[in-house]
Amino acid sequence: MKFKELEPGMVIHQGPVTMDKAEMLAFAQAYDPQWFHVDPERAKDSRWGGLIASGWMTCGVAMRMAVDGILHDSESFGSPGLERLRWMVPVRPGDQLSLEATVDSKRVSSSREDLGIIRWTWRLFNQDSAQVLEVEVTSLFELELPTSH
Repeated sequence: MKFKELEPGMVIHQGPVTMDKAEMLAFAQAYDPQWFHVDPERAKDSRWGGLIASGWMTCGVAMRMAVDGILHDSESFGSPGLERLRWMVPVRPGDQLSLEATVDSKRVSSSREDLGIIRWTWRLFNQDSAQVLEVEVTSLFELELPTSH
């Protein structure tokens, strides 16, 4: 979607994506090798009652869905950061995650008229409608300057 198509209050849905156990284990081994992400046997007898995905992988899944459903053909070129990242419910192998992205605000930079700024909240839900992730994201968009005649 293009910057001009995004409007405050708009809600965009994407997914679902099924969480694959082998991918969860591979991600955790590489980037977050805590035992409850990499040791299914130990995790089975833990407070989690089984293996859970790294929250960082969950963020990556949200990002992939945002790119596939919204950003892939836009003028987006990056982000200065995130706020209020929350993981509410553990993500497990076989979970089907869906993205709900709500546009909170839209503006053109006051110092650079070729820079669009979108602030939005991304929420991921599993197949039982339980919210597993919430994060406020700021995205930057390269805008064309109006041509003078």
